[in-house]
Amino acid sequence: MRYFVAVAEEANIGRAAARLHISQPPLTRQIQQLEAELGVTLFNRNPRGMELTAAGEMFLDEARNIGALIDQATERTQRAGQGKLGRIDVAIFGSAVLDVIPKVMLAFRTRYPDVKVVLHTMTKAEQIEALRHKRITAGFNRMLAPLDDIETRLVTTERLLLAVPAGHPLAQRESIRFRELEHHPIVLFPTGGRPSFIDKVIHHCQESGFTPQISQEVGDAVTGVALVASGFGVCLVPTSATTLRFPGVVYRELTDTPDGFFVDLSCIFRAGDHSPILRGLLEIVDEFRDTARPLADQA
Repeated sequence: MRYFVAVAEEANIGRAAARLHISQPPLTRQIQQLEAELGVTLFNRNPRGMELTAAGEMFLDEARNIGALIDQATERTQRAGQGKLGRIDVAIFGSAVLDVIPKVMLAFRTRYPDVKVVLHTMTKAEQIEALRHKRITAGFNRMLAPLDDIETRLVTTERLLLAVPAGHPLAQRESIRFRELEHHPIVLFPTGGRPSFIDKVIHHCQESGFTPQISQEVGDAVTGVALVASGFGVCLVPTSATTLRFPGVVYRELTDTPDGFFVDLSCIFRAGDHSPILRGLLEIVDEFRDTARPLADQA
């Protein structure tokens, strides 16, 4: 069809052959074979060159349309192969949805505007199952135990702060010694798959020589901070959760904290997944980690 369009537009075999960078005899054979396959005459041959028949005129319109579709399909296929076109399903959960995850996904959407981003709220266990069944491409979560078929890529590291009721005596101070939490009920999150942030908090308390007074275990940071506002106790939260501005809640620094008093956020994905779209997301994750100041280092 490309040869046909060239001959139709040039109305001359010689000029069409020069345009296509081939000799005239094979071009003539191609046109003859096309006419034989279609069972119609596409050109009237005359001393002035090649003149389209009525059937040829109709076929020229169709050939141009098909050519445009082929060009479009080629471009879309190439863009998909480069991770610039398609769809990515991403699972999210936890306090990072309040700060870090939206920043990462906005950077991805800005760089790859033709990739449809679909977000799913899933627990850690649900994310792992969805990855294994290829229902999602990636997820964001914390404290994933090592798994042979799941890989992780560090996104950021966050400090831990203390959410305190505004009327609580601790709220009157700029900083609080971690050991003082022994005397105050603590709201913990999230319930669900273990190990989790709950285990980390309990471990830090035991490492500091006390067993925490657990007031409530709840599903997420939003619920935890809401209970703080209601007077259920205090709550350790990652820095991203401090974007929650509940009336009656303040956030305070902790001093004399045990080693490792921070929490990581990771992007998780199937081991061996080499899809271009996932590669694009991981590039964004790496850039975010390398260029953003780690929250664990912020004062």
